[in-house]
Order: sequence, then structure tokens, then C-alpha cells
Amino acid sequence: MVDWRTGIARESGRYLASLERTDIDPFAFADAWRMRYVPAMAAVIGGSRPFVVLDTLHREMLEDVLGAYEIDVAGVGEARLVDWVRAWHRLDPWSDAVEGLTRLKKRFPIVALSNGNVVLILDMARRAGLPWDAILGAEFSRAYKPDPRAYLATAQTLAVDPGELCLVAAHHSDLGGARKSGLRTAFVDRPSEYGGAPAPDASARQEWDWTASDLIDLALQLGC
Repeated sequence: MVDWRTGIARESGRYLASLERTDIDPFAFADAWRMRYVPAMAAVIGGSRPFVVLDTLHREMLEDVLGAYEIDVAGVGEARLVDWVRAWHRLDPWSDAVEGLTRLKKRFPIVALSNGNVVLILDMARRAGLPWDAILGAEFSRAYKPDPRAYLATAQTLAVDPGELCLVAAHHSDLGGARKSGLRTAFVDRPSEYGGAPAPDASARQEWDWTASDLIDLALQLGC
């Protein structure tokens, strides 16, 4: 739904400039931050640490990236660190997101099933104008996708069978987890998500129930 890379680079560039580290490419910084996302969640999924919300993981990931760039975390300051983490709450939507969701909403309930915590997705939705009917953050299942509990808890919360629920996502690994849990699947292509580089989970591609170039295309395929 949102262009995380451009948003995180924009916000990080501002903070890096305030730290007099204009030698660091903001997009490389954003990529390095995001690269820590899957390993951070893996510890929760694997049970080696208790569930914590994504804001907490984002803070730990940020501190790790800063250390990798030899930036003293203490010197950044607590207020700046807190706001830097909240950059993930301030992302811009893809150009088709609002219209596509609005079209889908005419026929189907649209619910955010995100690894983000509720306040993160709520802030993002309000800023971007994403018209969700409901927001189910990871707190509901206390599990991160692709853990089956995340998908099955969503179906249970919505009082539907898994097969009556369709996961719409831009990540093949996420869709693979949904399919294993009995959900229908719809892939929306985001070729610019990683700045034109191949997605890390490109090898996990399957023949999904629907494949669309964007959310408007998906809505049209579904008769919306």
C-alpha cells in the first residue's frame, strides 16, 4: 500500500544531515534498515524471544544500522531516535492505493492484515487516506506473518473460514504463508519497491489466484 523505501530514505536523509553524515546515501540507509526486518521477526516466529510490536523491532533495527555506520546511538538523542522510528508511520501511498482500495471496498470488506502494530498502521492509514474497514495489527495474533497463526487468527476474528479470505500482498513469501493456511491469494506487483532491484523473495513466486499490475487492476478483475 505504501512506498516504504522512498519515505524512509526521505526521513533518514533529514536526520543524517542533522548528524552531519551527508556522506551516507539515504536510500542505502533505508535498504540497510529494511534488510534487518526478516531476521528481527524470525526470532519471534521461531520462539527465541517473546512477541514484541514492530515499533520495538524497528527501534532495535535502527540502532543496529546506526552502529554499522559508526554513528553513536547515544549521541543521536532519545527524542530524535523516537521520531526517526516513527518515520514508518509517515509513508506515502502508491499512486493506485487509495483508488484501488476504494473500488474494492464497494464490494468487499477490506481489512489491513499487517505485521505492523495497530498504531503504526492507523497513523499510516490516516496520513495516506487508506480507507480500511478494520485494522488488524500483529497484536491480534501475537505472531508475525508468515506464521500460520497470523492468517488463521484473522479469519477467526472476521468470523469467516480461511478459504473465504483473500490475502492481497506484494510479497510472494507472505502469499505463500497465506496459501499454506488455506487463504486465497492475490499478488500486486510493486517493481519499484526495492528501487528496481529484484525482490528478496522473488524465488518464492507461485501461480496465485489473482495477479495484478496494481490495486486498480485487481479491483477491475474482481468486478469492482
